[in-house]
Amino acid sequence: MATEQKFKQTEIGLIPEDWDVKELQEEVDVNMGQSPKSKFYNESGEGYLFMQGVRTFGEKYPTFDTYTTQITKEAKAGSVLFSVRAPVGEVNITEKNLCIGRGLSALNMKNGNNEFLYYLLKKFKTQILNFETGSVFGAINGTQIRGLKLPFPEETEQKAIAKILSDFDSKIELLQKQNKTLETVAQALFKHWFVDFEFPNEEGKPYKSSGGEMVFNGKLGKEIPKGWEVKSLDKIADYLNGLALQKYPPKGEVYLPVIKIKELRQGITTQSDKANSNIDKNYIINNGDILFSWSGSLMVVIWGGGKGALNQHLFKVTSENFEKWFYYYWTKHHLEKFIGIAKDKATTMGHIKRKHLAESKVLVPNRGIMEKMNKIMEPVIDKILNNKIGIIRFQKTRDLLLPKLMSGKIRVPVEVE
Repeated sequence: MATEQKFKQTEIGLIPEDWDVKELQEEVDVNMGQSPKSKFYNESGEGYLFMQGVRTFGEKYPTFDTYTTQITKEAKAGSVLFSVRAPVGEVNITEKNLCIGRGLSALNMKNGNNEFLYYLLKKFKTQILNFETGSVFGAINGTQIRGLKLPFPEETEQKAIAKILSDFDSKIELLQKQNKTLETVAQALFKHWFVDFEFPNEEGKPYKSSGGEMVFNGKLGKEIPKGWEVKSLDKIADYLNGLALQKYPPKGEVYLPVIKIKELRQGITTQSDKANSNIDKNYIINNGDILFSWSGSLMVVIWGGGKGALNQHLFKVTSENFEKWFYYYWTKHHLEKFIGIAKDKATTMGHIKRKHLAESKVLVPNRGIMEKMNKIMEPVIDKILNNKIGIIRFQKTRDLLLPKLMSGKIRVPVEVE
């Protein structure tokens, strides 16, 4: 991929001799958003996207009649969305026609490649933030956006660069979709067996609906399959709370990234805190560990982001007696209830207590049922974990290539059309 290359010095640094530094407005049409008046909202028309929706689509938004004076504030499908108010510099590409509010701008290359523009803005985000103004919240105006100076190769090279980076994003998206499907199917199957009691009987038929023997259980106040036990979450697994890791600062260049709720959402980044690598091994997180944030944003995840240190407000969930999928899905089964408990807390950060683990009941089947389910669930858990590790690997490779491709330090062979 790499070839010998001559560079020239410009106001934005070294770029290849055959690239040009241009103001954004020379190459890009910039359409600044404007929030419509409430009278234009209706149940049809095109979706109106809020500023915070630029990070990930799928947000709920109202619609309004685009056949009004608001039509000029539309982002056509394929437009690059760029947030111009806090947080400044977030980018995405819309897959559908949308109307945009004042926190967003829609950008379209005049004769170039929009995917290239998307990655170019990601590469130069730090420089773009230098234009940010505002004492209450950051913002960048249309004049500043249009005057941004960025490097532009020829369109054919733009397409080649964008394809390499978008291929990585496509692989990441595919693995994410696979995991979403695997989780949906696994949770449905778990409910079918352990909540609805429709696990296969000896004849392979659904147990409960085929007349399987049920007995009344006083702890639950309902009938359960004969021979099953009732336990609590804290009896099938150990819920280890993390450390106040600010008390364990790193020594020298060797450290562990601190895993907080933020890392559960977006993985380990350069902004993640650092902790001493010599903490008790029980508080060290590895791929495959089950993590449960019990404060703030409650969630249960299979961790696949690499080695780290367990911060307070997170449980590392383990068990010597039960399979990982068993305590993982039972914890997820109770998660909605836990979220409700946390919301009812009259505090700034809702949370649950250990007593709520003790109050949450679990049904434990006989060993034969466990072994049958284990043959199904263990490969699913392994696949989810391997996909997560693959996602991290692709993200790291993409993020390593992005600045090199966008600065011309790595050149992409361009096919002559």
